[in-house]
Amino acid sequence: MSDIITLPNTSDRLVIANSLSHVNADQWDALTGGHPCLQHAWLHSLEATGCASPATGWNGQHLLLYRDSTLAAALPLYLKTHSRGEYVFDYAWANAWHRYGMAYYPKALGAVPFTPVPGPRLLAWHPADKQTLVQGAIELCRQQRISSLHILFPNDDDRGVMQSNGMLLRQNVQFHWHNHGYQKFDDFLADLNQKNRKKINQARRKLEAEGVHFQWFEGTEISDEALGFFYRCYYQTYLEHGNLPYLSQAFFERIRALQPETLVVVLALRNNTPIAAALNLRGPDALYGRYWGAVEFVSGLHFETCYMQGIKYCIERGLSAFEGGAQGEHKLARGLLPSKTWSAHWIGDDHFRDAIATWLADEDLAVNAYIDELQRHSPYRQAD
Repeated sequence: MSDIITLPNTSDRLVIANSLSHVNADQWDALTGGHPCLQHAWLHSLEATGCASPATGWNGQHLLLYRDSTLAAALPLYLKTHSRGEYVFDYAWANAWHRYGMAYYPKALGAVPFTPVPGPRLLAWHPADKQTLVQGAIELCRQQRISSLHILFPNDDDRGVMQSNGMLLRQNVQFHWHNHGYQKFDDFLADLNQKNRKKINQARRKLEAEGVHFQWFEGTEISDEALGFFYRCYYQTYLEHGNLPYLSQAFFERIRALQPETLVVVLALRNNTPIAAALNLRGPDALYGRYWGAVEFVSGLHFETCYMQGIKYCIERGLSAFEGGAQGEHKLARGLLPSKTWSAHWIGDDHFRDAIATWLADEDLAVNAYIDELQRHSPYRQAD
């Protein structure tokens, strides 16, 4: 670690850590509110297993605010040499930079690698410390002549701090389900309009007729066999799209050892033989759908494994929300409604900043129109 800024009239220090191995895990976790993707074990495991490392284009520059010897605030921050694994697409911006003979990369990125899950990004107890983190990250970019700073999927409080410090806001859409006090899965189905309720019931009956049933495994219940089968499915999904997966089996094994309470694996079985799997992350009051795959095709299997089973789990465990991940209009018919997500961007070059601000204003109009259209097709009865 090395100092960036010594703050005046205080013993506070703003420093960089190129790895979370230098950071006290308990002090870090105390700032996260229990969010599973922000835990020290999750982020450090990405580094320790080589998934998010300099070799893969993720150079740790974690921003830490120390008050005496205690970690008072933190921002998970990386210098990126590409834009992969982010789920907020800025390739057009990078191409514009390069056409003008300027370097877009490396750029600074405040995010959870490979994870489009909204949540806190400015980890701090006090609002003033959040301001310090944003200002420190921007100053770091200025000092190192970095083109831009991008903070992805912040929650509303953090988004406001970023905007007040001159960062441009960009909005996007995900699909989230909310628990309206359902006592059982049939209560949720009864809340849907007749057309969507009928489609879901038909799809579930077809799976049952195929002999497909489901099992959930939580935390330490997840065996080597179950985790290994999940990883086989996850790997297969990436291969089908012509890519290698971002995450290794060693990463998931490490998370199971260090952070088991956050993992929920759904297995789909036919004749007691697993044919598909999904891995979800559990937070204090929400479930986050993350990864899935199958070793054979069965009609409706993807929707049931990834979404219906996640919703059913939330109802039975009393969780208030299920976030189904990035993109996917098909989620609307399964009861997941459009929800705005955000990113914040500091652009070092004034001319590019003005051009991007204009571009974002036009994009906002399109996103808002898209959300309005989706809301007119709500799957719930009150929209009939």
